[in-house]
Parts: sequence; C-alpha cells; structure tokens
Amino acid sequence: MEGNNKHTKRLVNNKSHIRINHSGYEGAVKEDGRGLSVWDTFSLSPGKIQGNSNADVAVDQYHRYEEDIQLMKDMGMDAYRFSISWTRIFPNGSGVVNQAGIDHYNKLIDALLAKGIEPYVTLYHWDLPQALEDKYNGWLSPLIIKDFAAYAQTCFQKFGDRVKHWITFNEPHTFAMMGSGNSATEPYIVAHNVLLSHSIVADIYRKKYQKIQGGFVGISLDVIWFESATNSKDDIEATQRALDFTLGWFLDPLIFGDYPKSMKSRVGRRLPKFTKSQASLVKGSFDFVGINHYTTFYAMHNGSNTLRAALHDYISDAGALTVPFNGTEIIGERANSLWLYIVPQGMKSLMNYIKHKYGNPLVIITENGMDDPNDPSISIKDALNDEKRISYHNDYLTNLLASIKEDGCNVRGYFVWSLLDNWEWQAGYTSRFGLFFIDYNDNLKRYPKKSVEWFKKFLN
Repeated sequence: MEGNNKHTKRLVNNKSHIRINHSGYEGAVKEDGRGLSVWDTFSLSPGKIQGNSNADVAVDQYHRYEEDIQLMKDMGMDAYRFSISWTRIFPNGSGVVNQAGIDHYNKLIDALLAKGIEPYVTLYHWDLPQALEDKYNGWLSPLIIKDFAAYAQTCFQKFGDRVKHWITFNEPHTFAMMGSGNSATEPYIVAHNVLLSHSIVADIYRKKYQKIQGGFVGISLDVIWFESATNSKDDIEATQRALDFTLGWFLDPLIFGDYPKSMKSRVGRRLPKFTKSQASLVKGSFDFVGINHYTTFYAMHNGSNTLRAALHDYISDAGALTVPFNGTEIIGERANSLWLYIVPQGMKSLMNYIKHKYGNPLVIITENGMDDPNDPSISIKDALNDEKRISYHNDYLTNLLASIKEDGCNVRGYFVWSLLDNWEWQAGYTSRFGLFFIDYNDNLKRYPKKSVEWFKKFLN
C-alpha cells in the first residue's frame, strides 16, 4: 500500500479501479473440471431467481477475458477485482487440485498484468462447494475452517508471486444472514466460522507468504449507512444498533477482538464466544478493510413486534427498523433495485464513522454503483445513455474525496460495481449495474454506456 499522501494524490489524480464478481461474469460452469457450487444448485430451483435464469453462461468472461481486459485498458483502469471460484481449484471443496482451474486463473492474472492492470483477488464470493454443504453443512460446521485455509493457501502458492492484494471474503454479513435456515442461531454460527477462517488464513499469509510475496490481505464488508429517522433517543440508539448488527458484527472483532456490546447483550447465549487465543488471532487480522457501499436507510426503534422478538431471530435481535422513508420523506431517488436509494453524502458519513469508531484503518472501497432495469422495451441506444449512473458516481466520488481531503479518512482505492452488466444473483439478468451494456440477445456483445466515456475523462 502506498503512503497516505501519495495515495490521496492518486485519488485526486483520478486513478481508479474497477471490479467484478466471478459468479455473475465467468460462466463456463461445467467446463474444465469445475465442481458444483451451492449457487449452481440454488439457481436451478424454480422461482428462486427472477426470470428463472442461471449463471451457466453469465457473460462468458471465462472465454472473453482478453476482450474485457482490453476494455479496461482502453478506459485507463489500473486495477481489477475478481473472484476465484473455489470449485475450479478444488471441485469437491478439498482433495486433489484441478490443474485446469489453476491454468485459467494464471492466464487471467498474466493477461491483466500484461496490460498494466493490477489483480485484486477475492477468495470467497458466496459460491460454497456443494460437496462441502452436503458433507458437513458448509459454514455451519467448524470443519470448514481447515478446508477454506487449504484452498486459500493453494491460491497463495499458485498466484501469490503476482497477486499482491487478497480479499478473503466478500460480504460475510450478506451470506450469513440470507443463507441461513434457523435465523435465531445460524447467522451467528456462520459469521463466527467465517471470522475464524479469515483470521487463520490471514495468519498463514503473514507467517508464510507476506515477506516473500510482499502482498496484503483484507476482507470486504457490505455496509448500508443508517441515519436516525428522528432526533429521539430511542431512534438514535436503534441507529447505532443497526450499525452494530451489520458492520460492527465483523469489524468490531477485527479491530477490538470481540463482538459489539449491543450484540452480546441482545443475542445472549446464541452468540458464539471467542476463546482468548481466537480473539487475539482475529484482532488486527487485516492489512486493509474493503467496504462495499451503495445506499443509506433511515433507522428507527422497533419495540412493537413482541411476537417476533419472543421468537428470536437475527432481524428482531437488533430492535431496529431500517427503511428508506421516515414517515414524511423518502431518503433519496431510487435506482432499479428495491434496496438501492441514491444518497451520496452517506459515503462521507460512513467513512467518518469508520475513522472515529475504529481508529482510521486503511479502507478500500471495494464496491460502489447503481443499477438500471433490464427493460426489453428500451432500445440499446437509449439504454447506453446512463446519465443517472454518471451523476451517481460523480456525487459518491465527490463525497469520498471530501472525506479524504477534508476529514483525513484513510481511504486508498475505489472499485466500481461493475464493469459489465451481469448475472446479478437473485435478480438474475433483470438488473443492469454495468458501465458496459451486454446484449443478451446478440452473442453477449459489449457496448460502452455513456458512463464509460465519463470515467475515461475522469481517469485522464
């Protein structure tokens, strides 16, 4: 990582990064020995994905990575965040390495570096090997810690001579919360096993690889910023709890070695405990914190739902209702996704919160962006005119820069979500986040939206 002034200068000089996730891009799910992931299984269940699509082909970056890298190069991008598919390396989650998977990522990494684009690699973006889910319930079992560590170490060995930035997990809060059956206990167990896995992998990297390879390890956390719906004490306290139960759930252990006090008191025995040695391993187990930030919500005290509170689940445990309106006004203009409201000043508030509460750790914005609908009635020509996206990035970047220059927040990089329209998880192909339009009806042709030209000028 560069020194603070140097990197602030780099942001001022408009150097930027762009990122993807492999699940929505890569495709080729049955090629070259790749094993089945839980998302392959999930997407084949009727009614789970909007439009009943799956990511078997996605936008076919597996075969088109050279073309896509050229698009980045032409824009002036200097870094690319992508994910490695665990089941390409270990088709069954553990056991024998699949050489074809190693070969593919070697080619991708080398092609990026040949164009002067630095790879930022995410090890886990929600695609648990189905074999480990079947074998021991995946993240609900501590057995996964050893298998994840073996997978991560294989990646360090095979790619670490060229990859200098590693992200262990993408949005653990999302998959702990959304992927669980018994929501009174399972999200907390999953999150605990993820934090232990992250800390052990970071420890392995630091002890065995960091000195030789000269890289850095971090984790990417999803954060909605919350504003109190009113000035009442109850709502202000609920806003803090909302932050504790999302960002604090992961960042408190990483910075302080334990879960937030509000979580411990409200979840009680259902919240797993760190042993002394685990706490000391988790605390400080990162070189940077990745932040995925898109939107801001209002938060208010939720004391009415006594039945739900009696049942105990992750949502009611926080005692906070988080919504995009406060009774009189909507917090901002909506993008396409139901959860995505455009509130640029939330970026500045969030960066300052992390600075003051957590001692100004090194932050990289690992995701930021907005989506348009995939509307077949809109012509491609009109779809390329994405003024709303341009103004979104302009305003969020302006607030990010202000947090660095005016407030001294320790932010050293920014990735757009996303380079291309893609298969967007449960939204399937109904949502378009890309700077490049993908024509799903014509051989997945890539067309630059107006935002591409804007970023090109911004970067020059």
